[in-house]
Amino acid sequence: MKIAGTVVVVTGGGTGIGRALCRRFAAEGAKAVVVADMNAATAKQVADEIGGTAITTDVSREADVVRLVKQTIAAHGGIDLFCSNAGIAVNGDEHTVDAEWARCWDVNVMAHVYAARAVVPHMLERGVGYLLQTVSAAGLLTHPQSATYAVTKHASLAFAEWLSMTYGDRGITVSALCPQGVRTDMLRRAEVEGAPRSFLLDSALEPEQVADEVVKGIEAERFLILPHREVAEYVRRKAADHDRWLRGMRRLASNI
Repeated sequence: MKIAGTVVVVTGGGTGIGRALCRRFAAEGAKAVVVADMNAATAKQVADEIGGTAITTDVSREADVVRLVKQTIAAHGGIDLFCSNAGIAVNGDEHTVDAEWARCWDVNVMAHVYAARAVVPHMLERGVGYLLQTVSAAGLLTHPQSATYAVTKHASLAFAEWLSMTYGDRGITVSALCPQGVRTDMLRRAEVEGAPRSFLLDSALEPEQVADEVVKGIEAERFLILPHREVAEYVRRKAADHDRWLRGMRRLASNI
């Protein structure tokens, strides 16, 4: 799939990876880029910069996602690429309060479900469409500091796989973006809050580098888009000897 001439929606488009995606899609010649973010000011700032459209959207609310899809179709005639990119990270373990587990679940998992419910029927009717879901390398591997993040990202990857399996022969292409550390507000905020993530910062990429890899991945229609190439090797090691991999993760967790 080529971006030029397409109508693209990016949730979480006001900052970080989402902002970089919006800018890159505009540079690639997208017909329209819809910047969806719960922060109306940042969404408008990015939209004004690239000549796009800002729509205030809380992806944890299904009604907001439905409205986003309907407004985009009404304004631009359709949606070619829907990037379900918004996400949150909360450090937590089994004792993390239910409300925080629910918040992570709603944003990191149900937002993808809401997007699929809203946009897949439209894409099936047209016979073509593309879903890009920002997951994380944590969805393929894990996150030693956050059960809430690791669990919800595993679930979001599973849903992306299910969508591809179910609709891949019906004109809908699905990609899962799975980076490790990216220099965004999310990663910087974690440092300030006292949860050192040097194991991510050491190899962290700029959002623009991730956007470059996304465009390449979409053009190749690859399911897994891995901006950090080493993640593929980590996954192979995990599959080859799960017990050994877990021992290594315990060592990593003890050193951070």
